[in-house]
Amino acid sequence: MALPITAAGFSWTHTDRDQPAVGPLDLQIAAGEKVLLLGASGAGKSTFLHAVAGVLPEESGEATGELLVGGEKPDPRRGSTGLVLQDPDSQVIFSRIGDDVAFGMENLGLPAEVIEAQIPESLQALGLDLPPEHPSAALSGGQKQRLALAGIHAMAPEVIVLDEPAANIDPASATEVRDAVLTVQAETAATMLVVEHRVELWIDHVDRVIVLGREGIVLQGPPDQIFTDPELTETLIDCGIWMPQRSPTPRRGGNDGTGRTSGRLGEVLLRTDRLSVARPRMSAPAATDLELCLRAGQALGIVGANGTGKSTTALTLAGLLPEFSGQVLAEAALREGTKRARPFAWPSKQLAERIGMVFQEPAHQFLTSSVAAELELGPRLAGWSASETQARVNELLEGLGLSGLAHAHPQSLSGGEKRRLSVAAMLAPRPRVLVVDEPTFGQDALTWAGLVEMFLDALEHGSAVVAVSHDHAFLEEIGADGLELGDHGRLERIDTSGSESHVRAGDRDE
Repeated sequence: MALPITAAGFSWTHTDRDQPAVGPLDLQIAAGEKVLLLGASGAGKSTFLHAVAGVLPEESGEATGELLVGGEKPDPRRGSTGLVLQDPDSQVIFSRIGDDVAFGMENLGLPAEVIEAQIPESLQALGLDLPPEHPSAALSGGQKQRLALAGIHAMAPEVIVLDEPAANIDPASATEVRDAVLTVQAETAATMLVVEHRVELWIDHVDRVIVLGREGIVLQGPPDQIFTDPELTETLIDCGIWMPQRSPTPRRGGNDGTGRTSGRLGEVLLRTDRLSVARPRMSAPAATDLELCLRAGQALGIVGANGTGKSTTALTLAGLLPEFSGQVLAEAALREGTKRARPFAWPSKQLAERIGMVFQEPAHQFLTSSVAAELELGPRLAGWSASETQARVNELLEGLGLSGLAHAHPQSLSGGEKRRLSVAAMLAPRPRVLVVDEPTFGQDALTWAGLVEMFLDALEHGSAVVAVSHDHAFLEEIGADGLELGDHGRLERIDTSGSESHVRAGDRDE
């Protein structure tokens, strides 16, 4: 049975902040209603979802007002609410995927035979054609997101709370995942609250849109009313909402869309020789026969379906994973001052000075206790002067909308803010090569445009960028050449924009 959600003057404030992370909110969501929650990055969308699920830690903030789910304070122990988080890794509990799917059902006290029968059905419903004993550690980020959704499917909760469920899933599969969620909702008649920047994915399938701002609700109403009223358009754009069928930002004049922001590529920095990649302890490669040649000022986009080895390829290029076979080799312009050509063989200090890596989960790489200190770290270690460092920090804070958060702890930021900080921290010292995994995850239209400008700036200063991304609009805006990995880990198709190819595939098996 679905449950209603009621908020009366509800707000929640981090212990290190003066202003609430969300609220104050006054709203009523009817039992069984499907709501799309929108708003700028940092407006408190994820915080509100966590509050509804009852998982806001009391020691890290303070709530005011009242929030009720089914007439009671949210309590995760009741098992009435199913939550899917932004960070795929944070919701994987067990070493086998079947155990993860079973976890919620076990907490509900369902019979063992019911649980056993439901596991493969829920895996199949979310497009995970894998046996229950498959290791969770071998999943990609997008597959982990599917696994979390499979656990919700199995629980059939009374309230479904989804925080960007399609953000780490390839576009071709996003509609399948959405449809699976909607099937669960239809079968259970559960109340559904979803945060998603892909507006077009959901507007035809929800009853109401609620737009949050820094001080509460900005707009709410049926999707047709919100997105067809011309008087509301400017307000939506100011809130960073991705307007359906609207281009988020014009291409800046310096980018000609060929992967070359200055009209000429620089020297070769990194190349591969018959490279195959794999996660540790895996007996088979995730991607094979990769022949890359990466130049200064070049952007390379690695795309493909979930599970095809994109993140593994990125980590190997960044020198953080050893090659399964073949080699990653730094050319003279990148390896100057080192004794070895393979980045994986470099000491950590030499690697950090030359290749910056932004992980798919941004919270995993923060090292300091404030946003400003995180941005200062790279330039300071690279030997920049105090004045140069401060000027660079101010530039990044302003460009990515983080100026008001300079003294906040990185772990207290929203998901989108964490992503911007992780990217900015690696951009700060201007490494020769920057490898990023889903850099635009969790961004509204305005902060997305800010990230595009930062990457274009890095390219114009001679850095090379390798971006794993499902966001093809982002790759187009930075003029990236394309490397598409296929279902079997082989390079299926090459899509370079310029006259000469800088990426080659090994011969495919017939």
